[in-house]
Formats: sequence, C-alpha cells, structure tokens
Amino acid sequence: MGLKRAMDFFLALIAVAILLVPILVVALCVRFTSPGPVLYWSKRVGRFNQIFLMPKFRSMRIDTPTVATHLLENPDRFLTPIGSFLRKSSLDELPQLWCILEGKMSFVGPRPALYNQYDLIELRTAHGVDKLLPGLTGWAQINGRDELPIPEKVKFDVEYLERRSFGFDISILFMTAEKVIRRKGIRH
Repeated sequence: MGLKRAMDFFLALIAVAILLVPILVVALCVRFTSPGPVLYWSKRVGRFNQIFLMPKFRSMRIDTPTVATHLLENPDRFLTPIGSFLRKSSLDELPQLWCILEGKMSFVGPRPALYNQYDLIELRTAHGVDKLLPGLTGWAQINGRDELPIPEKVKFDVEYLERRSFGFDISILFMTAEKVIRRKGIRH
C-alpha cells in the first residue's frame, strides 16, 4: 500500500468516525423530505477509465435525467426540498468516503466524470489524467468547480498530474475546506 493510499484509507476511517452522526442525520433528512432512495449511485469513470458506482446523498428528484447538472435546462426544478442545501454545503458528497475506503477514489484527484461525459473523458485520456484515481476534491475543483469549461478543467487536471505531491494534496484539502465553508463556485 503506497503512502497516498494509506493516508486516504486512514483519513477516511477517521472522517467516517467523526462524521457518523451527521451522515445519519443527512440520510434521515433525505429519506423524509422526498420519495426515493437516500443514496444516488451514479456511473463514474475511475482510474484507467474503468466504470465504478459512486454514491451521493440524493439531492435531485428520482425523475431527473442522467446528465451533468449543468446540461439540464432548469436544474433547480429537479432539486429535492433539501437538495440545494446538500449541494451548496457539499454534504451530498459524504457517502464518497466509501469509495475512498474501497480504493476507487482518493481524497485528492480529478473529480470523476460521469460515464457519458465523453468530451471530458477523451481530453483527460489524451493528456494521461486517466492514470490518476479520481478525487473527492481536486485542483480543478478549487479553481472553479462547476464554473469551469471542460478544456479549462482538464488544464487544471494536467497541472495536478504534473505537480502532485503530499504537500500539494494537503494544500488542496485546506483550500477545499475554505471553498466549502464560503460556498464558492457552486451553482446549484
């Protein structure tokens, strides 16, 4: 087990222990505010373009089309009663700790593309970014998140690929915490 994988695993265990009560509270809130399952499992592209299932707390209605949110004509109409809060607070991302424990994701890396985001997958593959484990957060996330066009996202992913280090990961985690607290770069 490499250093990054060991750190991911032990940090995820600590995070689950600390966040267990908030995770259960969010799960109950999702369950009682809209019909459907608590978790939404989406097909995502992982390392070497392997498809895996990534859980999120469900923030959209069950009749929402399976496309990236920014491609929906009016995404707000698909939000559950607490969906906007879950997304803006990033609480919808907490179940991804499971993927980190499984080794399918890392805390830091490029955000996993949806299986049907062919343009993003193709650009990442052309630049070697597909060799990285996807992350809960990443360099592109803190430099624009939902606001970045795909070529710009890939530019940041490539920069992360070239600069990755333990110190860079730690700084990205701290910058992510600051962005989440300030709710910067989140549209819905």
